[in-house]
Amino acid sequence: MDEAVAVVLIVAVSTYAVFAGADFGAGFWDLVAGGADRGERPRALVDHSIGPVWEANHVWLIFALVVLWTAFPEAFASITLTLFVPLTLVALGIVLRGASFAFRKSLFRTSERRPLGAIFAFSSVLVPYCMGAVAGAIASGRVPAGGEAGDPWSSWVNPTSIVGGVLAVTVCAYLASVYLIWDAHRLADDSLVEYFRRRAVVTAVAAGAVAFAGIFVLRSDARYVFDGFTARALPLVVLSALCGVGSLVLLLRRSYRGARLLAAGAVASIVWAWGVAQWPYILPTSLKVSAAAAPSATLTAVLVVFGIAAVLVVPSLALLYTLDQRSLLPEESVDSQRATGASTPAS
Repeated sequence: MDEAVAVVLIVAVSTYAVFAGADFGAGFWDLVAGGADRGERPRALVDHSIGPVWEANHVWLIFALVVLWTAFPEAFASITLTLFVPLTLVALGIVLRGASFAFRKSLFRTSERRPLGAIFAFSSVLVPYCMGAVAGAIASGRVPAGGEAGDPWSSWVNPTSIVGGVLAVTVCAYLASVYLIWDAHRLADDSLVEYFRRRAVVTAVAAGAVAFAGIFVLRSDARYVFDGFTARALPLVVLSALCGVGSLVLLLRRSYRGARLLAAGAVASIVWAWGVAQWPYILPTSLKVSAAAAPSATLTAVLVVFGIAAVLVVPSLALLYTLDQRSLLPEESVDSQRATGASTPAS
């Protein structure tokens, strides 16, 4: 039963990476869009694209944390005690990012919007970096077992964590650029399609370069996970690489729907590869999934709740994303209207 719950946990993490990753990546493109005039249209598209769904995307993070806390309490205690610094930055960044994104919609003066936009954009980079650093800390075995606290700084300031953080930022930027291409295409804005297509190609290459460098870092700094990536998780690693290359090829051929699907597949499969690579450990070489698992009654309850959520919540989220992609949701801001070139539809 502990294996089934572990699968549920990795499903939640991979789903969050795919949906919220694009959400954070959109903030990265907000950050580098340029001044108020130059960056107006890209930022308007960012607002239009993530406005209806950014809150829903974080449901998966809450779900993953609850599953980890409930089903694997010893691992949760060790992770939070050791990595409280980056996790605090993540929590602070998510709150500030959401608040600034929401509040700047109601402001019209550039001088008033600029500081909120800066908070939104900076937090969009900080959060995925810290999450990648947390993943690196776990993968490199710097989180001790037994609900004990490891070093609060070297645990997440190390080669594996740095590579994990940089890779998370570049992957989020790539996901967002591919999704934004589709949104611009859907809105018949050819100039923005080309704008984000060029950036998607560049970030795809950058993400591949960081991932390649990460091979050597893992080999020296996270040997157990490296051995897992090159053995039992190798098919998923190959699948991720093929999806990434396929997505890049489709971008070059301007086949945007397929590129979006393959980009999501590349991210989801590498998260799954990470889980398989460190199996059967939840904290590599120190705490196995079976040893960290809560009593069977608790695990059963988690699986039951997951089943209920799959029946009630997942269809609701699917409906939200479908309505958003079909432009059937009311626009939320003046920027959204600028992006679509249309007036706000009636509720």
